[in-house]
Amino acid sequence: MKSIIHPIKIFSGTKSRYMAEEICKELGIELGKMNITHFADGEFEVSFEEPIRGCEVYLVQSTFPNCDNLMELLLMIDAAKRASAHSVIAVMPYFGWARQDRKDKPRVSIGAKLVANLLTAAGVDRVITMDLHADQIQGFFDVPVDHLYASSVFIPYIQSLNLPDLCIATPDVGGAKRANSYAKYLNVPLVLCHKQRAKANVVADMTVIGDVEGKNVILIDDMVDTAGTISKAADLLMSKGAKSVRALASHAIMSDPATERVNNSEMVEMIFTNSIPYTKDSKKVTVLSVAPMIADTISRVHNNQSISSQYIFK
Repeated sequence: MKSIIHPIKIFSGTKSRYMAEEICKELGIELGKMNITHFADGEFEVSFEEPIRGCEVYLVQSTFPNCDNLMELLLMIDAAKRASAHSVIAVMPYFGWARQDRKDKPRVSIGAKLVANLLTAAGVDRVITMDLHADQIQGFFDVPVDHLYASSVFIPYIQSLNLPDLCIATPDVGGAKRANSYAKYLNVPLVLCHKQRAKANVVADMTVIGDVEGKNVILIDDMVDTAGTISKAADLLMSKGAKSVRALASHAIMSDPATERVNNSEMVEMIFTNSIPYTKDSKKVTVLSVAPMIADTISRVHNNQSISSQYIFK
């Protein structure tokens, strides 16, 4: 019996349209027509402006603040299911609320699990995301999750810099596993920065574990919010004798005064992907596109092919 190939349709939420357009360009298809109607009180309504019955529908939307981005995605999923789409896949380059992944003190929410439940309740059939804050978030879903890694984009860029005496560092011990993967692949030393927080987004103290004397250091992290930790780590590494410090992170949250801190720090470059749109002005910031990687993943999912072969490492 011949298997049925359902046509692909790609739609985008308001703030991730730039990403969806790049993905569509890579795939050689047009971005789907969708309308979001806003009411005076801030409520909004999603409607698809073309038939999607029997289609494989991909909804591109990162769920960074504010909450409208998540709500848009939930309404898009609901509308697609009600319009008889064959399957609905949420493409979330940045999965918001991921820092709330466990109960680390009494009476706190686990936002990542709640978001997973909301997406499932809305009717999503699959999720494609990138560099989750914690790998275990995949287990919060009862649908398949394709977890992509920005290392596929970052490693070629690092290699293109041709830096002698390269050293990989992590701004906190929580990111040691990720940084170690880079250091192992590139066959270079690993240095750890250990931080103590006074409260959320505030670093009280930081120490360096390892030798960075005369090294070109690259700090590895999954996201940068206020840039307090990454800037402090860069300045500390320079004070310990590093030749230069660069930093790379998958997600540029960059809440104020993050850009100012990066500009005033001793790091020579801050490298992000475009999972979140970066709209501030900084000569130190370099943004790399993950649209080709996501487009390739969509193509593989559509054709029932393995996506693991595109990983340099996890």
